[in-house]
Amino acid sequence: MQLTRENTGVVLDSTSDFPDARERFPSWRVVPLYVRFGGESFRDYVDLGPDEFYRRLREADTLPTTSQPTPADFLAAYEELAAFERIYSLHLSGAFSGTVESARLAAAETGGRVRVVDTRSASLGIALLALAIGRLLERGTTDDEVETLVDGFRRDAELLFTVETLEFLARGGRIGRARAWAGQLLNIKPILTIRDGEIVPVKRVRGNHRAFLEFVQAFESGPPDSSSLRVGVVHAEAPEREAALLELVRRARPSATVELTSKLGPVVGTHAGPGTVGMFWWNAPV
Repeated sequence: MQLTRENTGVVLDSTSDFPDARERFPSWRVVPLYVRFGGESFRDYVDLGPDEFYRRLREADTLPTTSQPTPADFLAAYEELAAFERIYSLHLSGAFSGTVESARLAAAETGGRVRVVDTRSASLGIALLALAIGRLLERGTTDDEVETLVDGFRRDAELLFTVETLEFLARGGRIGRARAWAGQLLNIKPILTIRDGEIVPVKRVRGNHRAFLEFVQAFESGPPDSSSLRVGVVHAEAPEREAALLELVRRARPSATVELTSKLGPVVGTHAGPGTVGMFWWNAPV
């Protein structure tokens, strides 16, 4: 089957931190996860955006909680794209959430039309992969080519992020192998990544400046300067750190394409916490 942008839709979940995906691409949909403050439940980015979320977070007596979309939520998105012969549904790592399983349950009701992908990533990593699939569809592609692209992304895409505190990851149960560092980080910045869909500790440094230098070293030791080097930068109420990372890209890899910048949305922000900053990069083959 030849896949094109005319016959193939794309579905993301809201942890991709790409809320304007549908506005930019009419054949795309974003299915929201849920965040709950006490007895109030909100759809990620729909009922509650980042600015209001972080205001509420500062004032909350207890941390919010999150939950995955239901299979019915995904089925509704797939049915909106009923005119498309194929749908690629790209989601947050299954190690962090049952979101991808909800998508699979819904996809089972579509007669094989929907291909569900566990990206083994999060936030703008999901969005960068979706944009690459979109470029394949622009020129015409096949399921086999898309699967090869996904495999390459899982193998080669890079991510570094740092958080103000591991408290949010620990309380939300998403801390992975960084658990050993929890409670030991007075004035220490943890540098983290995601490998095989799990949060993995990279290094501990003292202060934001040393943390930034770790980003510099990792990025400069990565792929050479090229327009095929795709970058995304995301932050949670840390615009000055976002600006520093964007300047790093401009200085170290001036030909690179900064595809997306974004604030961490309510669901990802619940688990990462204010002050988080992350950088994704990938030498995409398309």
